[in-house]
Amino acid sequence: MIVTQVDAFTDTVFAGNPAAVCLLPQRRSESWMQRLAGEMNLSETAFLERRADGGFDLRWFTPVAEVDLCGHATLASAHVLWEQGECPPGAEIRFHTRSGTLAARALEGWIELDFPALREEPAAPPPGLIEALGAPPRYLGKSRFDYLVELESEAAVRRLRPDVHGLRAVEARGVIVTAGATQPGFDFVSRYFAPGVGIDEDPVTGSAHCCLGPYWRRRMKQDAFTARQVSARGGVVRVRVEGSRVKLLGQAVTVFTAELRPGGR
Repeated sequence: MIVTQVDAFTDTVFAGNPAAVCLLPQRRSESWMQRLAGEMNLSETAFLERRADGGFDLRWFTPVAEVDLCGHATLASAHVLWEQGECPPGAEIRFHTRSGTLAARALEGWIELDFPALREEPAAPPPGLIEALGAPPRYLGKSRFDYLVELESEAAVRRLRPDVHGLRAVEARGVIVTAGATQPGFDFVSRYFAPGVGIDEDPVTGSAHCCLGPYWRRRMKQDAFTARQVSARGGVVRVRVEGSRVKLLGQAVTVFTAELRPGGR
């Protein structure tokens, strides 16, 4: 059984967001998948199981919990399936997940993911959120999964040093922090914090852009964006909003493959 580590939303190793991808030769228990994800200790480990219809069942695990939607590990999964010859080069791949059917296709050197839009609504700040962030919000909203906080500037997003212990008490998957970009070539920037599911700060978060795309569409009156997640590793996500769907485009590069020894299988 092979595990492949991929850096997603980047074309350079040791940048973007690392994900582990494991194509299962047979169904494994949820507890086994969770233990392997803990062993990998990455933001997400993706587990794929081939279906009779040609698609794949896909599940995502952080080191401590299964999650309902993950962009970078889906991007990494498509990259691995094409690179290792499990799917014809560039052929559309359909993933069956907790968030419905997701699709991936190759597009001019990028991988395009078809994901659901996650629109946020204005919300009152939950207890402790603003104090934990340490920065006053220009806007605060809530999507199905996360709180979204807009700050006054890109500089404010970059210099943020939140209290992750305080954020852990916030009842949500995570907190998206964003602002309009001042860096040429980009429309907006973001960072993402999810200590409640074992991720103090995620390097590049595809699923957060399912919320950021519709939000900035309303703000900027445009449908397509180039976004940068300004974590320490950093990464680039192209975003296009199409009604109830969001197209996320990113690149990916394999870092290494490893074989599980018999005791780990």
